Amino acid sequence: MDKLQIVGGKRLNGEIPVSGAKNAALPILCAGLLTAGDLELSNVPRLHDVRTILKLLAQTGLKVTQDDERVTLNGANIDTLEAPYELVKTMRASILVLGPLLARFGQAKVSLPGGCAIGSRPVDQHIKGLRQMGAEITIEGGYIHARSNGKLKGARIHTDMITVTGTENLLMAATLAEGETVLENAAREPEVTDLANLLVAMGAKIEGIGTDRLVIQGVDALHGARHAVISDRIEAATFLCAVAATGGDILLTNTRTDIFDVALEKLREVGLQLDLQGDTIRARMDARPNPVSFRTTEYPGFPTDMQAQFMAVNTIANGPSKVTETIFENRFMHVQEMNRLGAQISTEGNTAFIKGVGRLVGAPVMATDLRASASLVIAGMAAEGTTLIDRIYHLDRGYDRMEVKLSAVGADIVRLK
Repeated sequence: MDKLQIVGGKRLNGEIPVSGAKNAALPILCAGLLTAGDLELSNVPRLHDVRTILKLLAQTGLKVTQDDERVTLNGANIDTLEAPYELVKTMRASILVLGPLLARFGQAKVSLPGGCAIGSRPVDQHIKGLRQMGAEITIEGGYIHARSNGKLKGARIHTDMITVTGTENLLMAATLAEGETVLENAAREPEVTDLANLLVAMGAKIEGIGTDRLVIQGVDALHGARHAVISDRIEAATFLCAVAATGGDILLTNTRTDIFDVALEKLREVGLQLDLQGDTIRARMDARPNPVSFRTTEYPGFPTDMQAQFMAVNTIANGPSKVTETIFENRFMHVQEMNRLGAQISTEGNTAFIKGVGRLVGAPVMATDLRASASLVIAGMAAEGTTLIDRIYHLDRGYDRMEVKLSAVGADIVRLK
């Protein structure tokens, strides 16, 4: 099992290209199931989760052609309407094949998903919405069995909670349903918007993109399209947290400056000097970080996917801070690992209290989930001495060769096989 070895105390200087967004690429790839035409995608990140979803899609009969960050999908010969447990167990996003398969072919059999151990994230909202659209759904033997007699029917769907994958699944299903579907309490994340923009390019009729109320007029069929996956705001913000913790001067390229306002605001509070120009962000840091307190919430609030990385910066801040996690009930597993490096963090329910310390000291630690992995990389780079991070397969699920990008700007970080 691969590990990362980090010798801390190095400032970061140079340029880092930001990859396409994992959380946009996965639903967009699943949208290939909705059409018999060619879907030509670019800026697709090279991630373990992307490889998993492409393997899952290929076993349905979807033709996959890949050339670096370009992927072409053709769904003319899909013949297997099943997503088996072996492929679904490692990744919750696999549930995103359910809506497209059901809408286009009238049936689907999808294993209940697995993924990170950060919280339950049930799929009941997906099922509830599809039932409102006329689907018959049963759960047997760990599989969701879905069937519709004829086409799905448009419906007014109000989810009990804001759910990103739920919104995406129901949105894709609604594009081919008969009549009008209204999705209320829809997720507004930029990655949802990116999927919606692709669907419109494929011939879907969607109003309210970017809002919490999506109105979809079903069409008979969707056609092929070309689309570039949106830049990854979480990867970009992770690198900004890294320079905030280590000091230095970096330039992020191929980024979007308009989709993570709250994180940028908090980074300025930390003391990071930011210069935003077009699709680049220059970040400079020469002082010890200021502590920042925050509460995670749905977009456009503070993203839960950045909670751990900001906590890593707070561990060495010049004062105390408080972090409240409202999205996932089990997303503080990085706390005990950071404390192994000398951090002073205590938790009470869904709130963490961080007392900034003058220094962290390298130690062996273990990654517990995707974003926790990134936070340990940041903490290790800020620590004195050597940090060894185990179970970095979590990191590879969502970051495109992170150690290569960080090494190129001065970090002492190597992958040990």
